Amino acid sequence: MLSLWLPRFSTDRVRRLREFSAPLVVYGRRGNADVLTAVDEAAEKLGLHAGLALAQARAMHPAIEAVMEEAEADAALLDNIADWCLRYTPLVACDAPDGLLLDIGGCAHLYGGEQRLVADLGQRMARAGFAYRVAIAGTIGAAFAAARFGNPAAYAAGEERDIVSPLPLAALRLEATTVASLARVGLKRIGDIIDLPRSPLTARFGQSLLRQLDRALGHEHEPLNPRLPVAPYVAEQRFHEPIAREEDVLGTVEKLAARLGVALERRGDGARRIELTLFRTDGAVRRIAVGCSRPLRDAPDIRALFSERLAALADAFDPGFGFDMARLSVVIAEASPPEQIGIGNAEDAGELARLVDRLSARLGAQRVRRPVALDSHIPELAAATLPAQMVGPDFSGQDLGWDAFRRHRAETDLAPRPLRLLTRPEPIEALAEVPDGPPLRFRWRRALHDVISAEGPERIEGAWWSEQGGAARDYFRVEDRTGLRFWLYRAGLYRDLVRGELPNAAPPSWYLHGTFA
Repeated sequence: MLSLWLPRFSTDRVRRLREFSAPLVVYGRRGNADVLTAVDEAAEKLGLHAGLALAQARAMHPAIEAVMEEAEADAALLDNIADWCLRYTPLVACDAPDGLLLDIGGCAHLYGGEQRLVADLGQRMARAGFAYRVAIAGTIGAAFAAARFGNPAAYAAGEERDIVSPLPLAALRLEATTVASLARVGLKRIGDIIDLPRSPLTARFGQSLLRQLDRALGHEHEPLNPRLPVAPYVAEQRFHEPIAREEDVLGTVEKLAARLGVALERRGDGARRIELTLFRTDGAVRRIAVGCSRPLRDAPDIRALFSERLAALADAFDPGFGFDMARLSVVIAEASPPEQIGIGNAEDAGELARLVDRLSARLGAQRVRRPVALDSHIPELAAATLPAQMVGPDFSGQDLGWDAFRRHRAETDLAPRPLRLLTRPEPIEALAEVPDGPPLRFRWRRALHDVISAEGPERIEGAWWSEQGGAARDYFRVEDRTGLRFWLYRAGLYRDLVRGELPNAAPPSWYLHGTFA
């Protein structure tokens, strides 16, 4: 485990924004007073420290520069640094407010060992203008303690007792009240409690004390909660010289996709969502993700998707001074059994999937949609449009296209409906010859329409156990004198008013729901 501590994180962030000639302090409101929360190196040499009242600090040194704390800006910058540290390992966690934790097990050899990894990390942090301390140990607790309270170095697994024994009890990440209580009985260092009887310590100071001790010593496992889920398939490429051209990026994508394709084929999987992470030389990280409508592992097809995505990003994709590392990750993978090709229309299905994927990559997944039929008789609930790359397992309804929807209606002898409905039914004024009959004329959007032909009614009601369909609807297909055809309905039944079955029911009203081409 690697612990990265940024002891002057807040002041370093402020100094990156503008220059200060005087010692810099950051303060925040604590209770009824303004208190220093961070000081830079020059202010620390003057005797200022976190926790000191701002008024007292100004009285001691009137020339200091004081800046109000911005917790959200600090948190955002820490997240950016965590993203940048993904170049070393996919297992990165924020140790707020001013630290990071990295699980580098199995990754250090990529940099030539732990010492070279720490050296590379340190050089980049120094160039970015951050003070830092780095420690490596076999447990999170030991690495944290060494970075913040001990001698930052790379320690071998199994040396946790020697690392933490001489350090103060605060290095165990205990509450301040617990540390103060232990100090009152003469226990000030971790070594003072390691060999003491456990039952009296637990009874007096609680279980958290020994739990933190066991975690630091490796007697109890402490999991690392990474910021991002770990992709099941990852391939990466480091460059001796930064690359900036789009052609070079796409060539790298195809190369990495070919490596991923071998691993995917070996396990019988295909990629459904792929993410490209590009690490800029100045520390910025660029992420580009594409989705697939079916499991994919063909390198040229993956390159084509990212080509469309890069073309859509245009100026938003800023390489800066170039990228020194690229990582291609399969974020979502699904089983992809071998397919029989050359028989039937398998090629046509594949071409359609490629078209959907390329359009989604260029325009955005939410802008390329397809209609699906839902299990409902209410017209506005009977169909929906979903992202075209979404398939059955991602959707709780029936995964049917319009062809299947029309075929279903034809087989069940249902009346035709307009292909497109109004956003919501619009009220109309209608005159019918008999209460339950079709309209003779109606007024819609201030225009009067005389009906010369009508078909219906088609009665539709919602399922009482699952839908809020409201009153029963009688739908009619009507045509006016100009040849326009409309789909309208009467909401409510006159019989309910006559029989008095629904004493609070309103008189039936007419609505127009759609038009036929």
